[in-house]
Amino acid sequence: MVVENLLRLGIARFLCIPLSVTVVLSSSLPFQTPLTSSAAASLSHHHHQRRRLSSGYSMNSQQLSQSQSPPPPVAKKVEHKMEMFGDVRIDNYYWLRDDSRTNPEVLSYLKEENGYTDSIMSGTKKLEEQLFAEIRGRIKEDDVSAPLRKGPYYYYEKTLEGKEYVQHCRRLIPENQKVPSVYDTMPTGPEAPQEHVILDENIKAQQHGYYSIGAFKVSPNSKLVAYAEDTKGNEIYTVYVIDAETQAPIGEPLVGLTPYVQWAGDNALVYITMDEILRPDKAWLHVLGEDQSKDTCLYVEKDDMFSLDLYASESKKYLFVASESKNTRFNFYLDVSKPEEGLKVLTPRVDGIDTTVSHRGDHFFIKRRSGQFFNSEVVACPVDNTSSTTVLLPHRESVKIQEIQLFSDNLVSYEREDGLPKIIVYRLPPTGEPLTSLQDGQAVSFVDPVYSVESSYSEFSSSILRFTYSSLKTPRSVYDYDMKAGISVLKKIDPVLGSFDSTHYVTERRWAPASDGTLIPISIVYRKDLVKLDGSDPLLLYGYGSYEYCLDPSFSSSRLSLLDRGFIYVIAHIRGGGEMGRPWYENGKFLKKKNTFTDFIACAEYLIENKFCSKERLCIEGRSAGGLLIGAVLNMRPDLFKAAVAGVPFVDVLTTMLDPTIPLTTSEWEEWGDPRKEEFYFYMKSYSPVDDVKAQNYPHILVTAGLNDPRVMYSEPSKFVAKMRDMKTDDNILLFKCELGAGHFSKSGRFEKLQEDAFTYIFILKALNMTNELKF
Repeated sequence: MVVENLLRLGIARFLCIPLSVTVVLSSSLPFQTPLTSSAAASLSHHHHQRRRLSSGYSMNSQQLSQSQSPPPPVAKKVEHKMEMFGDVRIDNYYWLRDDSRTNPEVLSYLKEENGYTDSIMSGTKKLEEQLFAEIRGRIKEDDVSAPLRKGPYYYYEKTLEGKEYVQHCRRLIPENQKVPSVYDTMPTGPEAPQEHVILDENIKAQQHGYYSIGAFKVSPNSKLVAYAEDTKGNEIYTVYVIDAETQAPIGEPLVGLTPYVQWAGDNALVYITMDEILRPDKAWLHVLGEDQSKDTCLYVEKDDMFSLDLYASESKKYLFVASESKNTRFNFYLDVSKPEEGLKVLTPRVDGIDTTVSHRGDHFFIKRRSGQFFNSEVVACPVDNTSSTTVLLPHRESVKIQEIQLFSDNLVSYEREDGLPKIIVYRLPPTGEPLTSLQDGQAVSFVDPVYSVESSYSEFSSSILRFTYSSLKTPRSVYDYDMKAGISVLKKIDPVLGSFDSTHYVTERRWAPASDGTLIPISIVYRKDLVKLDGSDPLLLYGYGSYEYCLDPSFSSSRLSLLDRGFIYVIAHIRGGGEMGRPWYENGKFLKKKNTFTDFIACAEYLIENKFCSKERLCIEGRSAGGLLIGAVLNMRPDLFKAAVAGVPFVDVLTTMLDPTIPLTTSEWEEWGDPRKEEFYFYMKSYSPVDDVKAQNYPHILVTAGLNDPRVMYSEPSKFVAKMRDMKTDDNILLFKCELGAGHFSKSGRFEKLQEDAFTYIFILKALNMTNELKF
């Protein structure tokens, strides 16, 4: 499940990658919107998620006069004094924080901001709808995911025309396919086993403005399903257990959970709950039919720097409960055949040692990272002697082991080298025989110069590895790889309707020199028949650079609306991410965090110097911790960019990190530093966007937020916008769009998300004064 996987990465303030655009305006003046009666009325109407332009821009203050546009909202000032280490900070907008999300004055201000955004964008509403129709038109609305073998069934997700959400379905595997093959296809004709819809999210979502499934787990005997449901976007889940055939509920739902839930046999579940600051801190055992109040607490993590994780071994014989901080991780195991015995220590807690574990035969397998082995090694230990380890894959300074996946006869290592992901397949000796260092791994080959690869569920007992592949010009593709024959077979590629032809696009990797000489990889895509590469092309630069997250290049059908109108799209793989190995991350955190921002600026300057764009044609975007990036570089180099989009941005860094009552704060001291220590306080203050807003010119800026966001409180972008409105010295547009019924990941419906893509792209096109050129 997507949400579960993002959480598992330990990424607190996560990201999301943007899309594309194409439109045609009634006026050639960007953001010149007459205040019609309908626009004025829209100031009290709403729904939803950084300031100056460079000097040569054609838009001037006259064109944005009061007669043409409504005045922007002005947040009242209420002085809030904060003092530490002899330093006094005044936050005039601290009052915008309301943890209950019910304060009428706060909600009224957010609605006023939404109304202002609606009014400014009302002149291009028709273009936005046309663009949305174009983006949606590329989607095959009635589609089926690549069927996945689990036990006696094929499982798959199905989308229906016009419907926002998926159906979770299965079919029995026919007798002639009992032995798995990469060439298997699920029969669907009249003679095929009947399709069974286990859960229809469209029906479940009818009573909710927001709906997301965070986990969908089938019991070992295939008779029951446990699924985790979030109906607010606050990432607090309710888990339901149903009969897979009849959908009849089994017992009462479990409330107040994370999406971490696993079957412990056919009659019990293990799940994780959170404390008052939404830190996953307790592991529980639930026996079906029992009241939740009678569940057994398996473990409590009392250290507020640590959070719990839960997952199953590929062999399905063990569950693992891990406790992790940003630098340390240790594990317990639970024998699912004897859950009453509770958790047992597998890898002990040692500061700076990070272990991830699995099981096969009579051994546990451990991926282990330490200060010495910073890119990780893989070791194995006997189940009955966990302190005796054998190195299977040694640490390598130039190769990072990202994760391992176990099969009855194979170990698959997902690795990174030179910034690119790799899959290496190793043969294991028969179960019961001694394990030794693994040799002669077989690499899976890929075709694009830059790409992304993700692991997928695969049957433990088979020799078939499933993975997904994508690039900036290759739609998401599901492959089955025969580990014996070394053959990859494409099982499904996401369809792109219309005239899409991947051969029209060029992807490449460049290296931009940072201020300290470090070479920063950047991934680039453009349509070769439309760009001039003379500095006149419009360009959208995206970045993240935190939590060791690898922002690998992947496909977006929405983005085609930009590429097909001559845009160049670029990802900056800046320090703070994990693309180039563990040191890449460590050189972009703590007291080296500013490397993240200066790397991004260096990438922008490289693109300008090499004629990919000019300042007048350069737009930037980032979300969450990537929104912090956008806020920071806007304060540092506002002259460098034409427009910026900061999605759910983590911009009030210092105030947030000083407040342990805010979700995620305590666990993130190992990411950003603890500002209760003087050195971190002043370093953090020097880049925290809210603290660093200046009386200067800024480019056009769009900021988004989600009222129910538990990762980045809506008040952070609210304060950032309010302070920037008060201090900026330009006439460029600053828009704030707060989704009042969603959280960190914005709206939940698939078409709703495309609508947000269209809105963002129209904003960018308007900022570039391109809407009068748009054709459909």
